[in-house]
Amino acid sequence: MVLVVKQHRCTHSASCVCIKGHLSEDALFLVFRHMNWNPRLIAILSCVCKWFDEVAKQVLWKEFCHARAPKMMLDLHSGGSHIVDGNWKALGKLLIYCNGCTKGGLFNNIHVPGHFVFRTRFSRTAGKSFLPLPCKSDVLYVSDPCEHLDQGEEGDLGFFRGIFKSFATSRVKKMLIEKRARFHPKELCPYCKAKLWNMFQENMIPRSASARLGAYDDSAEYFVCLNGHVIGISTLLPLSDSEEAADE
Repeated sequence: MVLVVKQHRCTHSASCVCIKGHLSEDALFLVFRHMNWNPRLIAILSCVCKWFDEVAKQVLWKEFCHARAPKMMLDLHSGGSHIVDGNWKALGKLLIYCNGCTKGGLFNNIHVPGHFVFRTRFSRTAGKSFLPLPCKSDVLYVSDPCEHLDQGEEGDLGFFRGIFKSFATSRVKKMLIEKRARFHPKELCPYCKAKLWNMFQENMIPRSASARLGAYDDSAEYFVCLNGHVIGISTLLPLSDSEEAADE
């Protein structure tokens, strides 16, 4: 593998400042592998020009996702599923970013700033608790709740996120279409900018979701976008109460 500079202009932007050519994709791959696919540096590289942004989307974010959650990525692509193809950047952001919420947004008047998280566990087993009974054969990975405590009148909040495998052919999507569910009138998925369905509004969130989160009954609410990304919130039980519920 020869690490050489490609002597040509950026093919994606005539005004690109990279007039002296780009590093080869092979060179970028080796550099970022050495840096363990640092997401902050990938994001910075994406801002240089459209050519670097394309390399990041197609190569670097893909490698980041596989390095961060290898078993999950393998499962999402098993059985001929290619739901993630073309959306590696969105999935990479979902793995490390808690979106929070803004006033007047998805979760009414609650305002909690979004932030990056060091590490989050996503579970396929936990995802079963968020699926309506007719859709238990679907595969959904859901994160542990990101806890935001003492939020005034709202109490202790837990934000969670997730992704469906093969959402385009899932029973959940089929049920939403059969119900003629409407998209949210103005909000879009914070990860991929696709339109969102409100699962709570369609009465498609089982009580087991709140139990799984350690939250008050029927307090779990989540949206799913056309690409299968999940964004949700719940009101968490006080620690002692949630422990007692688990014991029962």
